[in-house]
Amino acid sequence: MRNWAIAGASLAAGLLGAGLYSARVARKAEEQVPMDGRLVEAGGTLLHVTEQGEGPPLLLIHGLGAQLRSFAQEMVDELARDHRVIRVDRPGSGYSPPLPSRSQHLADQADAVAALIDVLGLDKPWLVGHSLGGALSLHVAERHGHKIAGLALIAPATQPVIAVPEVFRGLMVPLPVAGLVSRTIAVPLGVATRDKVLEEVFAPEPVPADYLTAGGGALALRPGNIEAACADLQLARVDAEEMVERYPAMTLPVAILYGCEDNLLDYRVHGVRTADEIPNAKLTLVEGGHMLPFTQPMETARWVRSVVQGG
Repeated sequence: MRNWAIAGASLAAGLLGAGLYSARVARKAEEQVPMDGRLVEAGGTLLHVTEQGEGPPLLLIHGLGAQLRSFAQEMVDELARDHRVIRVDRPGSGYSPPLPSRSQHLADQADAVAALIDVLGLDKPWLVGHSLGGALSLHVAERHGHKIAGLALIAPATQPVIAVPEVFRGLMVPLPVAGLVSRTIAVPLGVATRDKVLEEVFAPEPVPADYLTAGGGALALRPGNIEAACADLQLARVDAEEMVERYPAMTLPVAILYGCEDNLLDYRVHGVRTADEIPNAKLTLVEGGHMLPFTQPMETARWVRSVVQGG
């Protein structure tokens, strides 16, 4: 009995220590990457947004475990020469709190994005979605297509992911315990493996030296962001299975940009196949990896502009 008591006390002390460490990591991350924009109430939730420029609106939506700075400032500056560019932290990511329902289903996030379009008074914006942000953009188009002009999708997750990339398997913890795990052991493990994870995410391109700050990457290891990413990843697989069945009925302009050397998502599955399934979708293939909005910001901006002007 005494041994059990000692083991229990040791476990509790370890979890407490991990929790305190996680809180310190979160505070440091927020010092490195402070809030850039403002919180906007939309549809009963708060969304962190930045705005720059004037002209036809573009709404930029980031991917899994990221935040709005993953669209490099150079890309935003280029587009803002002739567009009103809005970046948004998805619910539960960056500085946007989770939805009041705590749901991370893409349909519910899509409703929040649609509410944001209304609140900001955006007249038929193009959605520019990267990675999981591409999947979310497709859900907005399916549920609220009358509010947008079209989709410019960059390395989008468009099909059910059968085999989760190894670097993301730590996010596959059962969702009922994801909150506890994210507030204890997930952050120390994430710090220990961060360099390796980033190498895999950016491969074959090198990890930019300033990604943790300029790209907002430091915020990914806050406990709340980890918990949201767990749900994002696991629920997106289910959401995609339902979404692909509706691709043949899509009528909005859809353009897809993919790096042929993407190390996370297969361009032949998420790019070529999806472009074949969505009527009149256009696919552009380039040399590069998954993080094109940060590693090739000017090229990506020019692609977005060409899509919008051609749409």
